[in-house]
Amino acid sequence: MTNLFQALVVDKTDTFSVEVKPLSLENLPAGEVLIKVAYSSVNYKDGLAGIPDGNIVRNYPFVPGIDLSGTVVSSADSRFREGQSVIATSYGIGVSHFGGFSEYARIPADWVISLPEGLTLREAMIYGTAGFTAAMSIEALEAHGLTPDNGKVLVTGATGGVGGTAVAILAKQGYQVTASTGRTDEAGYLQALGAAEVISREDVAGSTVKPLDKQLWQAAVDSVGGTPLAAVLSKIAYGGAVAASGLTAGTAVPTTVLPFILRGVSLLGIDSVSCPAEKRAKLWQRMAGDMKPAVLEKLVDREITLKELPAALEDILKSNTRGRVLVRLS
Repeated sequence: MTNLFQALVVDKTDTFSVEVKPLSLENLPAGEVLIKVAYSSVNYKDGLAGIPDGNIVRNYPFVPGIDLSGTVVSSADSRFREGQSVIATSYGIGVSHFGGFSEYARIPADWVISLPEGLTLREAMIYGTAGFTAAMSIEALEAHGLTPDNGKVLVTGATGGVGGTAVAILAKQGYQVTASTGRTDEAGYLQALGAAEVISREDVAGSTVKPLDKQLWQAAVDSVGGTPLAAVLSKIAYGGAVAASGLTAGTAVPTTVLPFILRGVSLLGIDSVSCPAEKRAKLWQRMAGDMKPAVLEKLVDREITLKELPAALEDILKSNTRGRVLVRLS
């Protein structure tokens, strides 16, 4: 292999810049597994890494990209071998450790898992961190008692990566899914993913959020947070739950204790970053198996190259993407 390769580098040493540059293997941080990256994907956190005040990157110059899939070039850890197909997401990748927007990545072995049978490297990045977060949310709700015959399930932010994947997985599992979105013109897309009903975000959180409202859904997958999450909690049926993983609508949730103490509603926090390795590997197996929707490919908004990445990073912050944006590295 050549010692030089291409990567998207953000820099703030003098003026802020986001551009594709040549790097060498010596530029890569420490790690036991050297990976030839096949695919990455664009996440909201990646978009934040591409702006000067995103509060994601601490040290510059830096290679963002919180997801990657590819083939092992070399490994100092016996769990991985040359030529093996692998996935690496979360932990410090793309935040404090050079990430997937690079033709090569060197990753700590404990952050790497083998690509499960039933998934291609491309499909793994259609999922990416967003899909893994959706799967974590659904698994947490299942553990709480979620079943297809107990009523409707709401998914907020449904045209985003987490939301769209949640819609597709839930529909595949036989749930009646209500998809909420600020882009109701995308109703056809959401129905193609399996949504039985598409509503606007105003239908979820209008001008006034009541402490308790009509009981509409047995559970919800929420990726937006803020006032919409407060509204969702007020409309969950007795004993139901909300799996929360996002903050695009804000970090403050103006709710009361009433949904929790009068209806027994549970708020389940979903953190995909520090999910233990054993649990992570088992869930990826499910994502390649019983959770994998036949419509997975429909989640792809577009597939781009490194040179097209800067524009895509801007688009995700402006909500100008639908589903997943794949980055093809090799």
